[in-house]
Amino acid sequence: MTGRRTRDPEARRAALATATMEVIAENGVGRTTHRAVAARAGLPLGATTYYFPTLDDLIAAGLAHATAMLRSCLDEWAERLRGAPDLAATLTELTREYLTDRQQVRLEYELCLAAARDARLRPLAEVWMRGFTDVLEPYVGAAAGRDICALLDGLILLTLTTGTDLDEPGLTAAIRRLTGG
Repeated sequence: MTGRRTRDPEARRAALATATMEVIAENGVGRTTHRAVAARAGLPLGATTYYFPTLDDLIAAGLAHATAMLRSCLDEWAERLRGAPDLAATLTELTREYLTDRQQVRLEYELCLAAARDARLRPLAEVWMRGFTDVLEPYVGAAAGRDICALLDGLILLTLTTGTDLDEPGLTAAIRRLTGG
């Protein structure tokens, strides 16, 4: 046996996708490069171009990884809302918890902005945009679900851009007004 390290292609792909998400969250999609991703992943530059020949391939892999994380988040939210005694309070709590990882939240909003510029990325962003409404619809109906999603997106963007904390009492009250509860 030699002293060489075995290479796990799937582990490298995953590391590059994760690193891409981190670079996108810090720099935006437009300033994401193979070199920056390779440095973040601790891999040689050639590894990025081997697994993801074009920058679009690399960015799509990072965004697809982010989408998988979004789906997992939506599944968790759906589970927590099932049987919740106070929907508005539970949504507020979930939103507060979501905002604890601001880097991840920035990444997910970068996904939405990138999708506004690149139609190929829109299906990835729609996971959140449509998925959350689908989670809420059984509890509040389609219209209120869309309104709550818009409210949450606006408040999340506000907290991200101002660096402030979530107005939890205000959010709970607004959700109650939207749901008539």
